[in-house]
Amino acid sequence: MPEYMIAFNDEWVAEHTTDQLREKSIASKAVLDEMKAAGVFVYANGGIDASTALFSVEADNGAAVFTDGPFVETKEHIGGFTVIDVADDEAARYWAGKLAVCLDWPQEVHRFPNEYSWDD
Repeated sequence: MPEYMIAFNDEWVAEHTTDQLREKSIASKAVLDEMKAAGVFVYANGGIDASTALFSVEADNGAAVFTDGPFVETKEHIGGFTVIDVADDEAARYWAGKLAVCLDWPQEVHRFPNEYSWDD
């Protein structure tokens, strides 16, 4: 089955109080528990934004060069994501919709290429 990443962009979400974020966490945990019960859950994490970036790395003449900054100039930061393993796009839509509704935040869905797509 293909894997999908359901993610939200930190810039799409207005500032929230700690209590509001706690409520969103409880609501999303219920959906993640549903995913686990359905056997589609792979991994999830959230609460990441520009402030959580630790370093960047790039290749320079075959060596890895690490920097504490500057980071890519962008306003867009993944705020959180969930990876699921479902049969098809329709199933991915179902779970992304549940997250969008419980969080009241837009979600974006990406399908990871399957292991054989590189051989085509």
